[in-house]
Amino acid sequence: EDDFLFILCEGCQQESPNLKLLTCLHTLCLDCLSKNKPMGQCPVCQTAIPPASGIPNMDNLLFTNLEAKLKVYKKIIDGVDLFCDNCKKASEFWCKECEEFLCTKCFEAHQRYLKRESHEAKSLMVIRAGSAKDFLKDTRSSSNLSCSNPAHKSQTVSIYCTKCEKALCCSCALLDSHHAPFCDIRSESQRRQEELGTLSQELRQKRSGFEGAYTTLRDEATRLEEAQREMRELIRQRVEQLVQLIRREEEELLGLVEARQEQGRRELARELQHVEGVLRRMEAGERLVEKMRLYGTEQEVMDMQPFIRDALQELQRLQPAPAGERAQPGDLGECRARLRAL
Repeated sequence: EDDFLFILCEGCQQESPNLKLLTCLHTLCLDCLSKNKPMGQCPVCQTAIPPASGIPNMDNLLFTNLEAKLKVYKKIIDGVDLFCDNCKKASEFWCKECEEFLCTKCFEAHQRYLKRESHEAKSLMVIRAGSAKDFLKDTRSSSNLSCSNPAHKSQTVSIYCTKCEKALCCSCALLDSHHAPFCDIRSESQRRQEELGTLSQELRQKRSGFEGAYTTLRDEATRLEEAQREMRELIRQRVEQLVQLIRREEEELLGLVEARQEQGRRELARELQHVEGVLRRMEAGERLVEKMRLYGTEQEVMDMQPFIRDALQELQRLQPAPAGERAQPGDLGECRARLRAL
C-alpha cells in the first residue's frame, strides 16, 4: 500500500533488510550508505554522515520490523505457499505470538496448550478481510519486551532500571544488586513516547522560522538574478556608445558582473541547501515520530528512542540566521562606481 512507502530506503526507494537511521533522521540502505560514504553526506539533505570513516550502527528497527510484518501480510493475502509450520499441511490460521502458520488440527492443539499464555491465533480469512493497518496494529499489541540479559530472553519483562537504562526480568532485578532504582517498563515506554511527541511538537513550531528563512533566501536569489540582468543591459547600452577603448572596459565590467553573480549564487545556494537540509531533517523527524507512535512496538521504542531524541534535540539547537545578519551576496557597488567614472 502507498501508506507504507516510507519504509523504503530514502536514497534508492528500494526494500532492504538492512536499513540504517542516520543522525539527520533519514533512513538509508547499506548500498546507499556505501555510495555516499566517500562524500560523507546524506543524499537526501546533504548533512554530514557521522562517523565519516564508517557506517552508523543504528538499525532502524521500526522500519525493518514493519517490512518483515508486511511481507507476512502479503503472503497471507496472496495465499501462496501457506503451509503449517508444524506439519506442513495447508494452513488456516496465523498466531501472532508464535509467528507461525497453523493447520486446523495444529490450531486446536495450539489453543488447548497455549490458552494460559493468551495466544490468539486468527483465521487467515479474517486477516484477509482486514487491512494492512489492522494486521500491524494487531501484531503491535502482541509484541513483548525481552530482558537485556541474553540468558533470560524467555523471561517476562516488566521492570526498567533507571540506572543502567535497561529492561529487566524479575530474576535480574532481585538477584543483581547493581540494578536500582526501578520503575514500571510500561510507564517508561509511555514516557519515552511522550518525550518524542513533545520534541516533535516543539520542532513543528520552530519549523516556521526555517521555512521563513528558506522563502527569504529564495526571494533574494530571484532578486539577485533580476539585478544581474538589469546591470548587464545597462552596461551594454552605455558601452555601445563608446570607442574601442571603452569596448575593452565593457569586457572587464561584464567579467566583474559574472564573478559577482557566481559568488552570490554560490553563497545563496549554500545557505538554501543548508536550510533545505534542516527542513528535510525536521520532516523526517516528524514522520519518524508519527510512525513510531502508530506502529512502533515497545521494544522498538526502548531501543530507538534515545537515538531519535538526541537527533531531535540537536535540531532544536539550530537557529535560522536572522535576515539582518546575512551578508548581501552579489554586491555590484564596484561595478556602478566604474560606470560613473566612465
